[in-house]
Amino acid sequence: MAPDFRAYLIEAGAGGKGAGRLGRWAVADLDAGEVLIRVHFSSINYKDALAATGTGKIIRRYPCIGGIDLSGEVVESADPRFSTGDPVVATSFDIGVSHHGGYAEYARIPAKWVLPLPAGLDLFESMILGTAGFTAALGIVRMEANGLAPGNGPVVVSGATGGVGALAIDMLAGLGYSVAALTGKADERERLTELGATEIVLRQDIDLEAVRPLEAGRWAGAVDNVGGAILHWMLATMKQAGTVASIGNAASIALETTVFPFILRGVSLLGVDSGYIGFPIREQVWQRMAGDLRPRHLASMARVIDFEDLPSAFDAFIRGEARGRTVVRIKA
Repeated sequence: MAPDFRAYLIEAGAGGKGAGRLGRWAVADLDAGEVLIRVHFSSINYKDALAATGTGKIIRRYPCIGGIDLSGEVVESADPRFSTGDPVVATSFDIGVSHHGGYAEYARIPAKWVLPLPAGLDLFESMILGTAGFTAALGIVRMEANGLAPGNGPVVVSGATGGVGALAIDMLAGLGYSVAALTGKADERERLTELGATEIVLRQDIDLEAVRPLEAGRWAGAVDNVGGAILHWMLATMKQAGTVASIGNAASIALETTVFPFILRGVSLLGVDSGYIGFPIREQVWQRMAGDLRPRHLASMARVIDFEDLPSAFDAFIRGEARGRTVVRIKA
């Protein structure tokens, strides 16, 4: 093992914003943790793009190696649960935020954040899923625990062309749900249908300023990546005893709504915290992603880039132009 290695470092830039660059880092200077991993793959999430470009206040200390997701093989472990050569996955927690992350050839991670690679997935496939897949799957698991079932009626998914949205559509359709894809991109209709959507709802066809406290009940479930007015519309259009998984805030962190969906229709609004939810739930959700929640179109969702192309890949996420999942090949 070389004394230093390639890493994408995020440092304090002008105005206190983060600024990323490819550089070198020493194994000895990695953060504390019981498991040293030779990273094979990482991925790009919207959160990674915010951190790398300084667009959002994501990084909590500088310098920090970016990348909230990683998969690879164990090099050393002080935890008896992991042995040299074991394939593993680590996502979320403080990785790539206040703990050196997956945009590096090596990562040292606390054992309590590391998951053995589930049987049925390889290291590459695990990063097509990554935090995005885990978030989508966790939302579905939470809705199911709240009573959602295919026979209850259709499920609507907002932010349908993004990583979480596309994976959620594929997972839900694979379970037998009728899925409506909510998007502002009319030209993505064919792709969303291929993923399993049986209905396309265009955002521009909804008069969000005219949504009443309760509208006609259409959905048994909803996966929301957007927040704001879209989440209000979803709540107002839920069927009796419907369930909504709140996953993201791409449009807004604000929510102006009424209590009517909750007290007159028994709607449940479920928060999905994929960042810090621990074990055994984390492992259970990953096992399901290798089983009944494994997307049927996993390979076709992935765009693969080499490590050296990482710096130029973030802007598309900030502009809202990224589609599907971007996997970063770390190990040459």
